[in-house]
Amino acid sequence: MAGAIDLRRRRLLIASLLAGAAGSSRALGGSAAPLADAVPDRAGAALAPWRPGCLDIHHIATGRGNAAFVILPDGTSMLIDAGASNNGTDVSVAIRPNDSQRAGVWIARYAQRQLRAAGLPAALDYMLVTHIHPDHLGDPDANAPWSQQGKYRLSGVTDVAELMPVQTVIDRGFPDYSYPSLFEAPFADNYRAFIRARKERGWDVQKIAVGSAQQIASRRKPADGIPAWEIRNLAANGEVWSGASKDGNQTRQLFPPLKDLPRADWPNENNCSIAIRLAYGRFSYFTGGDLTSYTDDGALPWRNVLGPAAQAAGRVSVATADHHGMFDGLDGDVVRALQPRVWVIPSWHIVHPDMLQLERMFSQRLYPGPRDVFATTVMKENLLANERLTKRMRSHDGHIVIRVLPGGERFYVAVTDNASEADMVKLVTGPWAG
Repeated sequence: MAGAIDLRRRRLLIASLLAGAAGSSRALGGSAAPLADAVPDRAGAALAPWRPGCLDIHHIATGRGNAAFVILPDGTSMLIDAGASNNGTDVSVAIRPNDSQRAGVWIARYAQRQLRAAGLPAALDYMLVTHIHPDHLGDPDANAPWSQQGKYRLSGVTDVAELMPVQTVIDRGFPDYSYPSLFEAPFADNYRAFIRARKERGWDVQKIAVGSAQQIASRRKPADGIPAWEIRNLAANGEVWSGASKDGNQTRQLFPPLKDLPRADWPNENNCSIAIRLAYGRFSYFTGGDLTSYTDDGALPWRNVLGPAAQAAGRVSVATADHHGMFDGLDGDVVRALQPRVWVIPSWHIVHPDMLQLERMFSQRLYPGPRDVFATTVMKENLLANERLTKRMRSHDGHIVIRVLPGGERFYVAVTDNASEADMVKLVTGPWAG
């Protein structure tokens, strides 16, 4: 009974904070500066818990690949990728916080921590796997432990699923993973064994439905007066939402038929990545796994899936620099289409990010106005090689938390220390209009 009373008191406190934030926003009349009073995070303090009506997007910096944990305004939870690369520290940052746990374990613990602090179940409503590469889903070696739930080893997404219930897994290739051909590699085989085990247990696995805005939907009742959020599936496997109408699911196929292509030119995993657009009030967010815009210097124009996906998304508040900000990610047209106030680079390797990618993110020719660039982890060698532009970035190391205030009118960024699990805030920037 005492626990139930404490939980009710906590919910009443959260509700009062929510009302205060909304009141501060209304009193602003569009001015950003006074809204600082409604921002609960401060440098040197622990990250504040998620609140009902808020949208949190945590870019988790383990130094081993991509992982973005999302708590939606109604409390629905989603994890986008759970990378666990095995690269050595000569070309990659050391695992964060330390090597006492595998990257997937750190990711699961991070998500559990945020959910429990928010008074939510420590479980995932959705796990979205953008494509089948180790730095997005894990790479178990011969020493990785076996799962207790099936005949597969633990790394990345399988580590997360071992520690947290996952209601629905969505990926690009289910059920047979045959397009463009069956990817045969130990990490891919392990992932497919994980999917088979889920199906044998009757647990939900789905293939991404490109064009849909209903596949990833609310799993909880939203707070009164909070607008609906939407996740639109923009692209996967060369199929891209046409964007012809806001409520239409029409798509088009960019890739030529495989029979018309030499085997060496078939689409690769990066080309097939999933892209989504998350919208909440005035705020919007774009992310697209490892999609690229590179066309082999014009020889294979259909390989540019990132460009059409960005065009379908339109201008957004926050965008990831896909494929880790590598040379083949953003071209000028992608940057012009997205025009975000904030760029997030999911970086961890010595080549992340590329100098030309930074040039485009900062370019006032591609779009005018201020913008801030953050990266999850950048190696010192890259910081030195690209110093002319890396010194303009707001952060080079830490979890990057996008926090959207109730109603989606304003958002800010909190960077937290990834050297421990204390979630200490290092930097707060914003707020800005969505």
